[in-house]
Amino acid sequence: MRALLLINPRAGTESPTTEELRDEALAREIDAHLLQEGEDVALLARNAGVEVLGAAGGDGTAATVAAVAVERDLPFVVVPYGTRNHFARDLGLDRDDPLAALAGFEGEERRVDVGRAGERRFLNNVSLGLYASLVHRREHHRRRREALAGVRAFWLSRRRRPGIWATIDGEPVMARIVLVANNAYELSLFSIGERERLDEGRLHLYAAKGWLPSAWDERSADRFTIDAQAGKLQAAVDGEPVELETPLELAIEAGALRVLVPRTPR
Repeated sequence: MRALLLINPRAGTESPTTEELRDEALAREIDAHLLQEGEDVALLARNAGVEVLGAAGGDGTAATVAAVAVERDLPFVVVPYGTRNHFARDLGLDRDDPLAALAGFEGEERRVDVGRAGERRFLNNVSLGLYASLVHRREHHRRRREALAGVRAFWLSRRRRPGIWATIDGEPVMARIVLVANNAYELSLFSIGERERLDEGRLHLYAAKGWLPSAWDERSADRFTIDAQAGKLQAAVDGEPVELETPLELAIEAGALRVLVPRTPR
């Protein structure tokens, strides 16, 4: 089957180099394209005319290409080539070995869930509140090429009001952080842990109060509706800064994504 791997050279991984990854893909008879500044990843994927789509990059790149794979009902291969690679990790891939993930193009198929925020699909989660503000500020200062943008974003976020106001399914919520996840996460004080499953068919919503979230209120459903007085909410969708119109429906699309993973040795 003809396959295409879209490689984001700006995702954050230095080894292997983008050229080494591209050359290994070509050696396996996988078409490979290095993304250029300003190229529309989704448009390239839609116009590819292939039978398998792959993405080498971080979670944002993976989610964009995976959304096209869902639209076209095509198998999808993720190659961990970014900073965090949470989706690849939860699939069971070795995040330190992008070349090994290329075996997925000849691998076995799994059906996994995809989340949807309005018309936008996501693989991991949608975050609102403090973390989303930090992501937006970090991106703003990155674009202005200011030094220590991440640290600056953190301190500026502290000056914001102590929570977000929203309603979830009509119920008022005050929380510094709201996280809507595709399947259940293990959450700790300072980090988002792993997911044991990607095929539960449920969204999990976590809300944390206070400056440091020592506890999370959790609920699960197949859909949630979030509304806000402002009509818009800053959000981070799979780590990418976006602005979402409210009221916003978040839903689970159970088994919507056909993922190819390397075959397990028997």
